[in-house]
Amino acid sequence: MNEPTGMLDLESLRSLVSTGAISTVITAFPDLYGRLMGKRFDANFFLESVAQEGTHGCDYLLTVDMEMEPVAGYSFANWEQGYGDFHLVPDVTTLRHARWLDETAIVICDLQNDKDHKEVDVAPRSMLRKQIRKAAEHGLIAKAGSELEYYIFRDSYQKANRKQFQQLRANGQYLEDYHLLQGTRSEPLNAAARRALQESGIPVECTKGEWGLGQHELNLRYTDVLGMADRHTLYKQCLKEIADSLNTSVTFMAKYAAEQAGSSCHIHLSLWRQETNAFAGNQTLGEVSCSDLFRWFLGGWIRHARELMVFFAPTINSYKRFQSGSWAPTRLAWSYDNRTAGFRVVGRGQSLRVECRIPGADCNPYLAYAAAMAAGLRGIENQIEPPDCLSGNVYNAENVPHVPKTLNEAIDALENSTLARETLGDEVVEHYLHFYRTEQAAFDQAVTDWERIRYFERI
Repeated sequence: MNEPTGMLDLESLRSLVSTGAISTVITAFPDLYGRLMGKRFDANFFLESVAQEGTHGCDYLLTVDMEMEPVAGYSFANWEQGYGDFHLVPDVTTLRHARWLDETAIVICDLQNDKDHKEVDVAPRSMLRKQIRKAAEHGLIAKAGSELEYYIFRDSYQKANRKQFQQLRANGQYLEDYHLLQGTRSEPLNAAARRALQESGIPVECTKGEWGLGQHELNLRYTDVLGMADRHTLYKQCLKEIADSLNTSVTFMAKYAAEQAGSSCHIHLSLWRQETNAFAGNQTLGEVSCSDLFRWFLGGWIRHARELMVFFAPTINSYKRFQSGSWAPTRLAWSYDNRTAGFRVVGRGQSLRVECRIPGADCNPYLAYAAAMAAGLRGIENQIEPPDCLSGNVYNAENVPHVPKTLNEAIDALENSTLARETLGDEVVEHYLHFYRTEQAAFDQAVTDWERIRYFERI
């Protein structure tokens, strides 16, 4: 593929800075939730110093909760160690003109230990890089695509916050899946996002209405798996910042409302040898013509999905999405072109790939792709065969394993996972166990609206 419009190298950045087209460069990295953290630099200073030497950030940023409070109990960084710095190393291949912002470029950074400059193992981008290196040992590269869904509201983020995120006005009056008239009403946001992303080196395929009130989907063109995780993260940042500028808001919650469809992140994944799809082959598996490598990768992903579930469904809210007949899967099964299965195999020949429908739009893409690759590559190494291909309504397949029903259940599965400890490392597993347990503990102590409505008067 040709280099997308909007990508920059240091020379083209220098030229844009000299003409005043760019005055600011953002150095960014994903935190455990997948949010972008970082700094804004004067563009000339970035070129003179940061591009070559990197910059620093406080290591507490990989230990914070949703409210940005540092959480005790991590061995990676804590008060006893004084919360020092890690090193942000710009990956200049990600440098791009952020066209949704004024006079701004953005670059994604890798994290290194500030003392020995080794990769920070618990950083999400480091975890994905590790799996990419493991695939390379097999002579393979991974290509991926994220399909993200989101809800649009007519309330600004500030107004939504004042209303405590209740009784928000959806940007839709009826179910709008593929409905062009209703989709037109969301074009001020969606069209602006399509243009900005396209001009920022993030090629867009389309937007469309989804099944919920004010729910939409924006699809990006596939690319290498690290590039897709970066595009996925920037896409969410772009959409939220454009919505903010329009005095509207969007949410990527997995289940915004009990009566509305959940928001998914269907991830498409395939393995390649140079320019050839390694999944393609002449073997018959159900309705699929495929290679041994495809069978084993699919078998490993399905077998180990449950123990790596926290990386696909990271929050309390994530598990509210898994309901029968809801377009979200409930069973760890595969089928060909069947949207009721957790693993939907699509395409043929060079387009053959696995679409995993388990992750929600709240997933951290670096962690989701790292988990998928770890499971699939273990399948290749151990030649794990997939279960039988299912047809019909997989929601009714009672003898097929169910996805974990709660975050607590998923945490237990990770804790007991031999695969996770062998492929991710004990330090990484313990770091994320603490992260997800902290999230669970915060919910366990909360009093919810559901409890007040149910118990206030009638108990």
